[in-house]
Amino acid sequence: MGKWNKLAQNILESHELSDEEALNVLNCPDGELLQLLHGAYKVRHHYYGNKVKLNMIINTKSGLCPENCGYCSQSSISTAPIEKYRMMDKDSIVKGAEKAYNLNIGTYCIVASGRGPSNKDVDEVVSAVKEIKDKYKLKVCACLGILKPEQASRLKEAGVDRYNHNINTSENHHEAITTSHTYADRVNTVELIKEHGISPCSGVIIGMRETKEDVVLMARSLKALDADSIPVNFLHAIEGTPLEGTDELNPRYCLKVLCLMRFINPSKEIRISGGREVNLRSLQPLGLYPANSIFVGDYLTTAGQKDSADHQMLKDLGFEIDFAPVDAAIC
Repeated sequence: MGKWNKLAQNILESHELSDEEALNVLNCPDGELLQLLHGAYKVRHHYYGNKVKLNMIINTKSGLCPENCGYCSQSSISTAPIEKYRMMDKDSIVKGAEKAYNLNIGTYCIVASGRGPSNKDVDEVVSAVKEIKDKYKLKVCACLGILKPEQASRLKEAGVDRYNHNINTSENHHEAITTSHTYADRVNTVELIKEHGISPCSGVIIGMRETKEDVVLMARSLKALDADSIPVNFLHAIEGTPLEGTDELNPRYCLKVLCLMRFINPSKEIRISGGREVNLRSLQPLGLYPANSIFVGDYLTTAGQKDSADHQMLKDLGFEIDFAPVDAAIC
């Protein structure tokens, strides 16, 4: 039994990676990458078989954000030429859900820029979610920023299944990325949604000049938060943001990061998210051996590949789309 296969077996027997083992994953020699992927796939297959969850984003509010996140084209300090608009109305959000349903999307993600939603913004989301549940029975994830308790209650009551609020990076590296809110603000938001019975989704952005030790800390922090879904973004450096020109990643390292996330969070949904196409490039299919979820379609302000290409990729892999009505799904 090879060392990566043995490590995978140990994880299935409840072994938790040491810091040394975690760094060994990130430092895996390229010549052992296929064996590492096989080990990660063993864990992934144990929990999810060959099923892949599809997610789709609708950017319901673009730009106009007061925060200073260094990676984001929508922030107050970005000069990126993006489309800017205020909160969409209910009908527009519901129309996006119809497209998601027709594409066999499992989770429809309602995203809005900003530090946190106004009560008026929440009104539109609540109204839309009720209609989406009635018409399409899709799982709905909201991503609206820092919430107030009463807003979380309203979203739960409307039928929001999941709420996304990424930690983005390690606590040690947080202030190098943004100073307009704290790392604790992000953690507290995830804890708040858990208190209100909403499934927590929280992930990271890789490639923002962090260390490998930071990546290990991110994976451990998400385990401590008990995030049900973990989106792993790979930096797509956008011109006009403080991180423009940053190019630290290669496809092989991205795959190693996904394997690490699977090993440290073995039973969780690991989702390949923003930057998949530009960072994994021709190795995108291999990412689904450790991960069991992807975004289909465009992201917030950057384009994804055509949904037909994603469906073809899954067919070529012999993987199955995990699509079920929300009342039959597990959050």
